[in-house]
Amino acid sequence: MNISPIEELFTLFNETALILQEELACSYLEALADTGENLFQGAILQDELSELTVKRLKKQYSELSLDNFSNEDLRKAFQLVILKGMKENVQPNHQMTPDSVGMLVGYLVEKFMQKPSFRLLDPAVGTGNLLTTVMNHSRKQITAIGVEIDDILIKLAYVNANLQGHPIQFFNQDSLESLFIDPVDAVIADLPVGYYPNDVRAADYQLKADTGHTYSHHLFIEQGVRHTNAGGYLFFLVPNGLFESEQAPQLHEYIKDHVYIQGLLQLPTSIFKNKSSAKSILILQKKGEDIQPPKQALLVNLPSLSNAYEMDKILTKMEKWFQENKG
Repeated sequence: MNISPIEELFTLFNETALILQEELACSYLEALADTGENLFQGAILQDELSELTVKRLKKQYSELSLDNFSNEDLRKAFQLVILKGMKENVQPNHQMTPDSVGMLVGYLVEKFMQKPSFRLLDPAVGTGNLLTTVMNHSRKQITAIGVEIDDILIKLAYVNANLQGHPIQFFNQDSLESLFIDPVDAVIADLPVGYYPNDVRAADYQLKADTGHTYSHHLFIEQGVRHTNAGGYLFFLVPNGLFESEQAPQLHEYIKDHVYIQGLLQLPTSIFKNKSSAKSILILQKKGEDIQPPKQALLVNLPSLSNAYEMDKILTKMEKWFQENKG
């Protein structure tokens, strides 16, 4: 029976992570980051392992050469083992962007970004899955930056990027604190939805709430715009009710002042656990000298992404929009 490259990689990542988890008495995700780092460095970096464990790991590592696998095989296999680990240790902020959505964001970034090379920021990078999906589906030269507050997630993102050979600069910090980075040409983010607990920091933002906590997803939008060059594009996965909340009036005002809405693509609810967690892709362009709004925004209600006929019709409509507005 033929085993797919993704299954081969999954087995290697999973089995070696389980060995490390048992010996180091750590979480599965920590062990996964360790085994990924071992594979990337071509060495076993944990000093406290027994001789027998070192032999077992060396044997398993020697059975596969990462050079024989594509970036997408590596990303997908690593994504699957991360998902396995997240199921064992569920945390609300540990959510992964569905693959089909990542590829759609990659398609949009490729269509909007006309330059052969550009700087890209993901201020909610998580495990790096969305960012590396976009990079894997681009023919352009991308210099990328990822910011993430969670120690484990950013370690996994770092290993994920190394295994795929992507030169990404990572910052382990609260993304809504000051970011010491040069402006970028594009921003992507699967926005963390909820309230931001730091009211003192939120007060530095135009989008701060009049009373109580501010929505963190609103602040991420403003932070993204702050760090984007004039004319740069921002691609956000946002909750469907973004413009209907009690804090929406400030957001409307902010968007009117600082950006043009280039598009809003409502994703099919079937790819989300429930209707209330459904999202859309919001595409913004930062205002600047000689930057004109589109003749009309790209508004799309996406069918099931597995419905090839309907998706083909939508992509044709989108291609027509690009020719008319971006040609």
